[in-house]
Amino acid sequence: MSESHQQPALTRCPGCEEPPASGDLFCGACGYDLSAVPARPDDRPTLAITVPPAAPPAPAPSPAVAPTAPRAPDAPAPPVAAVQWPAASETDSSDVPVPVHHATDLPGTDSGGKPLPATPGAHHDEPPTTPPVRHDDRAVVAEPATAAPPDAPDASGDFALAAPDPRTAEPTPTPAAGTKVCVACRSGRVDPDGYCENCGHAQPRERDHMEQELGSVAAVSDRGLRHHRNEDSFAVSSTALPDGSPAVVAIVCDGVSSASRPDEASAAAASAANEALLESLPRGTHPQQAMHDAIVAASEAVNALAQDPPGSAEHEAHRHQNAPACTLVGAIMAGGLLVVGWVGDSRVYWVPDDRTGPPARLTEDDSWAAQMVAAGLMNEAEAYADERAHAITGWLGADSYELEPHTASFKPDRPGLVVVCTDGLWNYAESAEEMAAAVPPEAHRRPLHGAQVLVGHALDGGGHDNVTVALLPFAVEPQGAGSACTTV
Repeated sequence: MSESHQQPALTRCPGCEEPPASGDLFCGACGYDLSAVPARPDDRPTLAITVPPAAPPAPAPSPAVAPTAPRAPDAPAPPVAAVQWPAASETDSSDVPVPVHHATDLPGTDSGGKPLPATPGAHHDEPPTTPPVRHDDRAVVAEPATAAPPDAPDASGDFALAAPDPRTAEPTPTPAAGTKVCVACRSGRVDPDGYCENCGHAQPRERDHMEQELGSVAAVSDRGLRHHRNEDSFAVSSTALPDGSPAVVAIVCDGVSSASRPDEASAAAASAANEALLESLPRGTHPQQAMHDAIVAASEAVNALAQDPPGSAEHEAHRHQNAPACTLVGAIMAGGLLVVGWVGDSRVYWVPDDRTGPPARLTEDDSWAAQMVAAGLMNEAEAYADERAHAITGWLGADSYELEPHTASFKPDRPGLVVVCTDGLWNYAESAEEMAAAVPPEAHRRPLHGAQVLVGHALDGGGHDNVTVALLPFAVEPQGAGSACTTV
């Protein structure tokens, strides 16, 4: 008995997708002939997708799919080739993954289609030689760093500057004589902008720390630890008397901080006094008179700073108020004499080379404390403990009441050291004994070193003020007699 081929029951009309009623030969919605069921498509074999064997690798990391050529329905199927997938990453017992491929391992092209150069020195196929470094319980193999050339671009495409390693850089040759040397490395030259060309250290302002040594006299000035600028100034020089004997000069000035432009006042006074002495001493002027005249010249130089500027149309009734002001103290060694002069509270001390002899203070302050002691109203300890102790009663400046230069002449009978200083130093070594204890024993042979030590003594004590000190070694043959003294 033959079998009749029955059409499968349709669940939806092929024309309108409406479900037909059972036994309908035509769709009740669209009239589609439900008996005309489409024949099944011919069965076709599954085709394998293969990678062309000679195709060059594409720039993209994903493999390219080769199109399959059409063939006849009854043509035999080509042999199926196995797909060559890359080997899966494996790990050893230590859970350390094998090295992965890096971007530089794959060829590529730039935007113009040119092949990119390979990174020099990269050998990722070599096993790592450094132990793994753990971060957050995950082992990361630290690959050895490769040195790139100085002009090679970094990852961002920018060229890195080849900065020398200071640990391996060759030492900078010592600058020529007369060239300003860095205060930090002591070898680099300072450029016009104030920075060291060797280590890049910013140099202090010229007046923040000053040192000068001239034969047997030396001076050091420092800004201190609390002031924003150095308002002290000094001048050291030497000349010859008419008989050819030497004369050595040291001038130290301290700007009055409550006045305007105190740094200019101290610089003008020190320069004017020094120039006056260098002019009068070679002419044969007595050193004590020369010191008096030098203080007057310094006062005039400071007064000139308060004058009306050129072209001023209106006179200021109170132009002398808060005028630039400073103190001055100086010493001259000439013809076996030691001459000192001062206005204000800067001082001169005498420290004998033989420390068994007594030291001495050679000046008296123009200050409120000194007046109280001189009047017998207070003893020295009480006066200098008062907050008004350092209020000066004498200074150089247009608003000073009356200029009274003090001068004194001494003839030492034994060698010693003359210490000329501002209150920034003697605040930390007030008495003559304290000053002698602060002076290093070899200061008469090394005056610059001695001045540096004294400035360091003040800085170690707190450095509340500017510190300036000049040292003049006084050499004399012992005569066995007391020193003569004349004070004006």
